[in-house]
Amino acid sequence: MKKFILDLKVLENQRIQSNYALIKLTTHDSQPLPEMVPGQFVEVLVENSPNTFLRRPISINFVDRQNNELWLLVQLIGDGTRKMGELNAGDNLNLVLPLGNGFTIPTDTAKKVLLVGGGVGTAPMLYLGAEMQKMGIEVDFLLGARSEKDLMQLDEFAKYGNLHITTEDASKGEKGFVTNHSILTSKQFDNSYCCGPKPMMVAVASWASRNGVECEVSLENTMACGIGVCLCCVEKTTEGHICVCKEGPVFNINKLLWQL
Repeated sequence: MKKFILDLKVLENQRIQSNYALIKLTTHDSQPLPEMVPGQFVEVLVENSPNTFLRRPISINFVDRQNNELWLLVQLIGDGTRKMGELNAGDNLNLVLPLGNGFTIPTDTAKKVLLVGGGVGTAPMLYLGAEMQKMGIEVDFLLGARSEKDLMQLDEFAKYGNLHITTEDASKGEKGFVTNHSILTSKQFDNSYCCGPKPMMVAVASWASRNGVECEVSLENTMACGIGVCLCCVEKTTEGHICVCKEGPVFNINKLLWQL
């Protein structure tokens, strides 16, 4: 897939939580955004941040083709991302996109799929679910958080599938982790997809392996260059050490050397 270095215009920068921002971008010249698939990411140039020397990798949260918008859900945890949280409508943001490889979407629309996300890892699940619904695939979302206040974009997720929630303090949905949710025993799935903290992804991968469910995960290894040059994001796999940014970030769990 062809890659681009583009200056995009900020349409909106919405603080959806104290440490999360939803940034909506579009092209300056009304040209259509490049082709992008769920699971890919962008590398963002952060300007006017003296301590930020490298671009920041951000998952593609959603692509609204009708309005020519690219959405980025950004966790404000460092100097670079906090600077992104200060962007205003009309500001410019330089991106390299699209990077990495996306999720494998079933061609059989009868497949039962489960999309699991936690924290900022919920971001790629929204675009994936929307694209699956467009193809006629029934989608179940399973989102986990510490408490109700940590959940994001629930109204958006509800547009594209059945929404299931777990919170550790039982403030919304079922109490516990995503792997404790009753949907995992009350419904059979053919395919599952997951992104979030590694312990959560390993737990979901273990559930999938035990139950014969195909599973892909989106890894969040530290990615500096985004093109497989810096070797910061290397992961051990059945094929040796490979760069997550170039060969991933999406992997079938059978390719990973996780103890399941």
